[in-house]
Amino acid sequence: MALNVAAQRLRRQLLDGPRAATPHEVVSHLGCVQAQDYLGALWAVGARMRSGTEADVERALAEGTIVRTWPLRGTLHFVAAEDVHWILDFLGPRAIRRQRALDERLLPRCRTAARRALSGGNALTRSELYAALPPGDRLQIVWRLAHEKLICFGPRRGKQQTFVLLDEWVPPSRTRAPADPLAELARRYFASHGPATAEDFAWWAGLPLSEARRVTPPFASTSARATSVHLLPPFDEYTVAYTDRRDILDPAFAKRVNAGGGMLNAVIVSHGRVVGTWKRTLSRNSVTVTPSLFRDLTAAEARALEHQIARYAAFLAKG
Repeated sequence: MALNVAAQRLRRQLLDGPRAATPHEVVSHLGCVQAQDYLGALWAVGARMRSGTEADVERALAEGTIVRTWPLRGTLHFVAAEDVHWILDFLGPRAIRRQRALDERLLPRCRTAARRALSGGNALTRSELYAALPPGDRLQIVWRLAHEKLICFGPRRGKQQTFVLLDEWVPPSRTRAPADPLAELARRYFASHGPATAEDFAWWAGLPLSEARRVTPPFASTSARATSVHLLPPFDEYTVAYTDRRDILDPAFAKRVNAGGGMLNAVIVSHGRVVGTWKRTLSRNSVTVTPSLFRDLTAAEARALEHQIARYAAFLAKG
């Protein structure tokens, strides 16, 4: 991948050039934002905004303009409220077919119990919802109920996530259903992640490659260069949304980014390429970012990295 492709991806992902005004604008533009690492996902949204804080992203979640659920690949993502129903309608049944077998006789009781416990605007923590369900593999049951559009995540209670009824949290009347969900999902992906391949889109959406190929536009690249430095969280769309990372990551350092077990570390990106990883340490009034670099930075890169660290601290309201 030439640097111009990296530059285009950074720009289309709102990391370079004009950024978004609101969390909803970020998530709607990207289609979905991977959010299994909750705190990292908040920064994934914040990094693409002109300004704002972690509290602003959490407020969007608490107000239901963006929703955390399992729309793609059976993995947690943020999705815009108006998109959550049609994406789950399109992809949810596929994910369910891939799920390991559950006791289908138990599921009606689980649905009834979840509705009873959550109806009327109730929001329950995971442990509270588990306690309301019949005995069984409750993790898989909750995952199934979310794919059936019964439940989704609601507002946080302290540091704990809660579950709510999806139709109460995001009434279907607030949503829009495209005439062709596959075409709309492809349009959203390539507009926000391209240039990309059919293989990339199939991976991101969890679709068969044959379907992805039908809606993949030509791979086109224009003259551009990536010159900025970015501090990106674990599982950021810039690293996770493509099948092959070799063009942005030297294979010699691949295990320092992805050590296995399905984890992707937070990364530092310069000129479109991953040049290191980073970790944070929080105190009451400050955040310390500790980089682990793959090479020495130039003086300009070092200054740009310090600027990004200050921007991240301001996002956390610890600057």
